[in-house]
Amino acid sequence: MNQFIAPALAALCLAGCGAGSSSLTPAQSRALTPADPDLAALYTASCKACHTVPASRAPMTGSARAWGVRMNKGMDRLLENTISGYKGMPPMGLCSDCSESDLRDLISFMATPPQPADS
Repeated sequence: MNQFIAPALAALCLAGCGAGSSSLTPAQSRALTPADPDLAALYTASCKACHTVPASRAPMTGSARAWGVRMNKGMDRLLENTISGYKGMPPMGLCSDCSESDLRDLISFMATPPQPADS
C-alpha cells in the first residue's frame, strides 16, 4: 500500500509547493499582455510586478498549472480573495481603481495560458 501512498503524497506536495511555479519562463510570462489597452494598463500597474516573478510566489501569468487549482475554486472565490487580499496579495491587488469587472478580466487573463500562434 505504501507504494501507492508515496507517489500520491509526492504529487500533492508538488502541486502545493509549486503554486507559484510555472512551465513558462519569467521572460515568457512577462511578455504576455492583455489585448485590451485599458486592461493592459491596469495589469502593468497592478499585477505584473508579482505575477511574472517566481520569487513572489504569486501564480505566474499564463501558467495553467499554477492557476488551475485556483480556478477550480471558482471565479467568485478568486474575486473575493482579490478584493479582500489573500496571503501575500494586498487587498484589490493594489488596484484601487479596478472595478469587479476589471478584476475578473485580470484574473481570467492571468489564468489563461498563451495560445500558439496560427500558422
